[in-house]
Amino acid sequence: MPKNKTPSLAIWLLFLGLLWFDSFPGLEAATGKLASIPALYVFGDSLVDAGNNNYLPISIAKANYPRNGVDFPKKKATGRFSNGKNAADVIAEKFGLPLPPPYRSLKGPFKEKKREFAALKGVNFASGGAGIFNSSDKKLGQSIPLSHQVDDWLSIHDEVTGQIRPAEAQVHLSKSLYVVVIGSNDLFDYYGSFKMREKNNPQRYTQSMADKLKEQLKRIHKTGARRFLVVGVAQIGCIPGNRDTESNLHECDEEANRSCSLYNEALVKMLQQLKQELQNSMTYSYFDNFKSLQDINSNPARYGFTDVSSACCGSGKLNAATHCQPISKCCPDRTKYLFWDRFGHPTEAASRTIVNLMLSNDTQFSSPLSLSQLVSS
Repeated sequence: MPKNKTPSLAIWLLFLGLLWFDSFPGLEAATGKLASIPALYVFGDSLVDAGNNNYLPISIAKANYPRNGVDFPKKKATGRFSNGKNAADVIAEKFGLPLPPPYRSLKGPFKEKKREFAALKGVNFASGGAGIFNSSDKKLGQSIPLSHQVDDWLSIHDEVTGQIRPAEAQVHLSKSLYVVVIGSNDLFDYYGSFKMREKNNPQRYTQSMADKLKEQLKRIHKTGARRFLVVGVAQIGCIPGNRDTESNLHECDEEANRSCSLYNEALVKMLQQLKQELQNSMTYSYFDNFKSLQDINSNPARYGFTDVSSACCGSGKLNAATHCQPISKCCPDRTKYLFWDRFGHPTEAASRTIVNLMLSNDTQFSSPLSLSQLVSS
């Protein structure tokens, strides 16, 4: 009988040892398994909006109508500017979290339980049309600028600290992931305003964007946030609505792309400076969305796409003459298209491709850490 006990004891000790070994931070990345995060909090524009604009009474910057959502569960148009899920949703799925609900859906009577649950799992504050600056869209009630999104976060932060003990709240906040995807609309505003271009050259304007974003990141950091995924601006000159529809090659607007590059350069430097200012108390992953889209445009087949210049949903040349609406022409196979609409919102397939690049340890797209390295740090 004693001989039979020894193998059982050894197996039990081995099991305990494996559990102990598996608890080391960073091991998940080494073994190909993602580290866990307690919650996901999302700030940004229509690239990651989950439906906050649905709750703005006079906003026309909404996507809560077909054909948006044609591939979302139950074919529901939720307010996402996509045929299905956006990048924030995909990130949540990758880490086994529920899709972060729009903050505005958690306000009002009889929402207490839903709000309490979301506060500890993740909330989406993003708003279609939002910018780093408080533009005219905010004045006209069209979107929620970043500064107001951070105000909304402060409310959720209070919810978190009110539900769990201070030590637990500190760990929760420091281990959660804060995603920031914004800047494109500020550049659209700049190129759409002769007055703004007369007042500021592209270098000065894009630097002011980075400086303003820094203010908001510091506000978020002050609440206990430590892990940030900050996404650079993509090639807005290559979205369907900005391409040359009169040319057979459908060339991109390179002047607009140059301003995107200027902003991304300023953003990278700002993040490096901010980390130093905060005495390395923040960690971040900067994802070069410009370079990733450039690579997809240059090598569509490698990523499984057959069309990287026209919109899946729309009308006219490049399907980019009008925005996506219920009567629009919609491509039959959304998995083969990079862009969903004329404004350059990605299809769900494109969002999944982009998130996979974020998680990849390929240093050409992420610095100083990839997303998978960030959450394991």
